[in-house]
Amino acid sequence: MKTFTKIGALATAATIALSGWAAAETIKIGVSYPTPTHAWAAGMNWHAEKAEERLEALYPDVDLILVNSPDPSAQASALEDLVSVHQIDALVVLPFESEPLTDPVLNVKKSGALITVVDRGLSQPGIEDIYVAGNNPELGRVSAEYMKTRLKDGDNIVVLRGIPTLIDNERFDAFMAEIEGSGINVLDHKHANWNRDDGFEVMQDFLSRFPDIDAVWAQDDDIAIGVVAALKQAGRDGDGMFVVGGAGMKETIKGIMDGNELVPVDVLYPPAMIATAMDVTVSAFKSNGPVAGRYILGATLITPENAASFYFPDSPF
Repeated sequence: MKTFTKIGALATAATIALSGWAAAETIKIGVSYPTPTHAWAAGMNWHAEKAEERLEALYPDVDLILVNSPDPSAQASALEDLVSVHQIDALVVLPFESEPLTDPVLNVKKSGALITVVDRGLSQPGIEDIYVAGNNPELGRVSAEYMKTRLKDGDNIVVLRGIPTLIDNERFDAFMAEIEGSGINVLDHKHANWNRDDGFEVMQDFLSRFPDIDAVWAQDDDIAIGVVAALKQAGRDGDGMFVVGGAGMKETIKGIMDGNELVPVDVLYPPAMIATAMDVTVSAFKSNGPVAGRYILGATLITPENAASFYFPDSPF
């Protein structure tokens, strides 16, 4: 299930020119993203491949060219090939990093291609025609709102953050703003880099220093797996503490469906956003209405009541 809000979708010169592109014999769309090295990225790759199959079956004149790259330099080279070799009409790109990919994406733009940027914005505004992303502030806010329904004045929580980035800051700042005034004590917060091993180590440190922890905001499902492992190793997984992660990993969602009390909910940051971006980009060539603008996906609270709608058992994530 994909929920999105369309913000400021105003027609642009690029949108108006789409009628000419639509008349082309084959519409070539490059899809560029980092090589999957962790669970969320693996899920993104799976959703991209499924979207490719679906869209090419629906539109025989659309050719989606999927390329994943292990580092920013390789991704920049891949973008050059998409233009020079494949002569793409549009690009869907999730930048490995914002700064080193800005000029390469700008060069694709100069070739005349429609640009859709996913998740990580470029360092120069205005390059993309379409932007698709998860709602990072909402992820933090929704997580805090749930904490407030379960905890009372004087209860204690710890926070495991992601990699020091704008995304992490947006999530953390929104979480802290929502918690403020609730009487819930944030004992400490440390970066765990959206990594299971780091989540395990940071949680071990928290457990050694804080004998009274009522809940954990792990921010990310990979971190949450490390947190749960630390709790079980310390024998503190049965004392009423609960963990809130984020993203929508299938194992986490299956656990929610089965009534896991230790990780009772999750907050969606969908790897399927790449599929949404591909859908919207194809629509730019197939729709008779404007599609340019920002598409921000909702950070839905996943509970036992709605978890089945977000469960993709065949996905690696």
